[in-house]
Amino acid sequence: MSRRYEWIATARPDQLPPDDYLIWMLMAGRGSGKTRSGAEEIWWDAYAAPERIAILGPTSNDVRKTAFEGESGLLERIPKSLILNYNRTSLELWTRTVCGRESYFVGYSAEEPERLRGPQHHRAWCDELGAWSKKTAMDVWDNLIFGLRLGFKPRIVVTTTPRTTVLVRLILANQRTKVSRSSTFANAAHLPEEILEEYRKKYEGTRLGRQELYAELLEDVVGALWQNENIHHVGPDVDLADLDLKRIIVAVDPSGSANDSIGIVVAAEEFSGDFIVLADRTCSGSPAVWGRAVVDAYEDFGADRVVAEVNYGGAMVEAVIRNVDPNVSYKEVRASRGKVVRAEPIAALYEQGRVRHMRGMVKLEEQMLLMTNDGFQGQGSPDRVDALVWALTDLTGGKKSKGEKNLAIDGEQKSSSERRE
Repeated sequence: MSRRYEWIATARPDQLPPDDYLIWMLMAGRGSGKTRSGAEEIWWDAYAAPERIAILGPTSNDVRKTAFEGESGLLERIPKSLILNYNRTSLELWTRTVCGRESYFVGYSAEEPERLRGPQHHRAWCDELGAWSKKTAMDVWDNLIFGLRLGFKPRIVVTTTPRTTVLVRLILANQRTKVSRSSTFANAAHLPEEILEEYRKKYEGTRLGRQELYAELLEDVVGALWQNENIHHVGPDVDLADLDLKRIIVAVDPSGSANDSIGIVVAAEEFSGDFIVLADRTCSGSPAVWGRAVVDAYEDFGADRVVAEVNYGGAMVEAVIRNVDPNVSYKEVRASRGKVVRAEPIAALYEQGRVRHMRGMVKLEEQMLLMTNDGFQGQGSPDRVDALVWALTDLTGGKKSKGEKNLAIDGEQKSSSERRE
């Protein structure tokens, strides 16, 4: 069929499957063309012979919008003359084969492992496997494998941006897995140059860029207090107005060196008792610059309080902030223990799934991943992490966390009103 031959003629080598495989894992960067590779491979198999094919994604919505209806999905890649019926509600698609019989595609959410307990399939396409819920991913994979028992040569195609998850590691360790890799920039001919330049400017050389653009499977730093899998984000369509927030704190970590930036992080407690990190406003500059940044964050988010560490600045820190706005609600904190000791109970909150991040705080999250039991493994000061820890420590109010003796405050803290009395 001409469409198939056109794809083979124009696809990059990394977009085409190996000659023989049980599992083909295409680990590729954002926008690299991996979705089209998966769709092209799976529909051609279904055209060659009548088959039952499972299509899996992180959620049912992801399966429908990307694997079935996306610009590179099945409905765009399969010739219209072969499509017999599509039910977008039940995620079912029937297509005609070369011999005139039917193949059947059915979509499954990786959040619902029990739906795969029973159905049999010839083949499967697992999209964005690295983004599957860690609570259900292994059960989904196990149930899929148990049902992959039709025909003489079952196959699984996996297309994903790499994530350091247990399931990704398991599949990579399988001797029957064949791996292809590709970066976002390999598909530059089909992407806007302006956005590629923005990617380079913002993410080149960062851990996030290495993972999301260059498809590197990043290993967690040995002894790190935070792991990739424990940093959770709110949905991409969620904004501040959608959140049910009880209290908002702006935390400031003034620098002990003129070369370091000033950590400024905004975090909030939800009425549910969990927490959300709203923004990283860390900046460099004179006291007038960072003082304005603190007050701007306080006003932008309608914060209840500014909390500032005063080990290095003393009374100067409050003076800088009040010089911008004398009415800011302010509290000072003084570190009497090391950074790691202060950070450990906060990291425990992340392990319990009680903290989420708004998206886009790349540099903060990179610092978190470099904080180990032996200290900070990055360059410069962990200013962003320190501010994060102060913010969440204040929000917990010394409450106990499951399995933790105390989330409490790292030493003496006094509000400006208390110190004046």
